[in-house]
Amino acid sequence: MSDATPRRIILLRHAKADWPDVPDRDRPLAERGRKEAPAAGVWLAGTRIMPDLTLCSPAVRTRETWKLVAHELPQRPKTVYEERLYEASLGELIAVINETPEEAADLMLVGHNPGMHALADALAGTVEGDALTRMARSGFPTSAIAVLTFTGSWKSVEHGVGRLVEFWAPRP
Repeated sequence: MSDATPRRIILLRHAKADWPDVPDRDRPLAERGRKEAPAAGVWLAGTRIMPDLTLCSPAVRTRETWKLVAHELPQRPKTVYEERLYEASLGELIAVINETPEEAADLMLVGHNPGMHALADALAGTVEGDALTRMARSGFPTSAIAVLTFTGSWKSVEHGVGRLVEFWAPRP
């Protein structure tokens, strides 16, 4: 693929998690999360945006979210559980994106806040419609999805390179 290749980055925050007395990375989804994650999958399937590659945090709540979302998709993309997505800083998230294989046109990250929200804000140099307003108003809640587009190689991803084209959240 060339430097003129159109690409998409799909950011999915994990669904609502429960707070049992377990280490943070072992927290499972709450009942609300088990309902909202499939709704996110239905929305994503309806957009016809199919990631070629999904990088998912290894935390229990992100793995459970991805399983429920992927079940709603027409086909499951290649999935890699990426340790660096758990508690990742903005810089770490961009570094992970920069390492994406060039043959992938659409990349999905399944992760946590504040990282997913910070990444969407940082990459969005331009915005389509009211996506940024809706994202700012909602604060990137659990199960939210942001879709950004850009043209170029994954190595070129940096602040302001993208266009925020979609934002969806399970609750207005």
